[in-house]
Amino acid sequence: MRYILLVLFLCSLSVFAQQKIQIAFVGDVMGHDTQINSARIDSTGEYDYYSVFKYIKEDLKAADILIANLEVTLAGPPHKGYPQFSSPDTLVDALLDAGVDAFVMANNHCVDRRKKGLERTLKVLDQKGIPRTGVFKDSLDRVKNNPLIIEKKGFRLALLNYTYGTNGIRVSSPNIVNQIDTALMSRDIALAQTMDVDEIIVCMHWGWEYQTKPNPEQKKLTQLLWNKGINVVIGSHPHVVQPMVWKQDDKQSKMVAYSLGNFVSNQRKAPCDGGVIAMVELTREADSTYVSGADFQLTWVHTPNENGKKRFYVLPAARYSKAAYWPDAVARKRMNEYIGEARAVFKNNVGIEERKFILPAIKLESKGLEKIYMDAPEGIK
Repeated sequence: MRYILLVLFLCSLSVFAQQKIQIAFVGDVMGHDTQINSARIDSTGEYDYYSVFKYIKEDLKAADILIANLEVTLAGPPHKGYPQFSSPDTLVDALLDAGVDAFVMANNHCVDRRKKGLERTLKVLDQKGIPRTGVFKDSLDRVKNNPLIIEKKGFRLALLNYTYGTNGIRVSSPNIVNQIDTALMSRDIALAQTMDVDEIIVCMHWGWEYQTKPNPEQKKLTQLLWNKGINVVIGSHPHVVQPMVWKQDDKQSKMVAYSLGNFVSNQRKAPCDGGVIAMVELTREADSTYVSGADFQLTWVHTPNENGKKRFYVLPAARYSKAAYWPDAVARKRMNEYIGEARAVFKNNVGIEERKFILPAIKLESKGLEKIYMDAPEGIK
């Protein structure tokens, strides 16, 4: 009897010592002209983006930490989209409300509005208290935020971020943008490894636009990062999804999501009109932390015309695909086409599958996305 009690006690200690954390990543947050016009309140001239994320908010907040790629500047008016983005500051307020905990900012649009735009963007984010990395006002700012240390649920994580370039726009001194440079990355990783962190996460802005397969450089850089002990590599830039890989062996459990696609944008050409939430579970046992799970959830941007304006709604695609009624049959057809396109890409995944949802039979009398959203989600298996 004493032996049984001892075994049960030791097992309970083991379970107690094991800690887990869920980290979610979303892809490119864009701000095209049509999105800016959609958010504008004509009567006041202010901008409201809260409705954009209201249907995906529940899913995003299921994670302990949510990280997004902010691919616009907050350079102030005139607010413009492509090719040199400057979105209203309230875009960030809505993202924060939707659950975003930190931004990676090293991407090809981060210096669209040059020195003034870069520095205003950082100032706005700092005033709003939003952690960020990849782009820095000066060397002191880089020391403070590179790596970005995030602490949650007893975990201490380091976040690093790099881009292939800045669209040929020179970065003005003393501003700094982390560029993909293996020597620089190696130094940053070595520094992060001295900072008593449980895991180092590297977000890369890389690859060929609109290509659903990683290119040789992406694969080469991934292997370099894995070899240096980086177990979580997250990619953006191609504006379409690319495969994910999770490899497990006796020495290491490591993963890469080569591209998460567009989280929100006005790029409507297939398959740019959707993206994916990548979810990574980390487990810590004693002094060891490892990737213990990884899956994904498809998202799609719905753009109906309402009251004379094009609206933008990021939808949890799999949930909506089963609804008995849709207010727009053409949009539903396109969303289901996107789901098929994305799943075809993810057939090339290794070890990472789509998150499964329990979807009840839905019969709706009232119309509209609000009713679909309220009735469709029942939880996650």
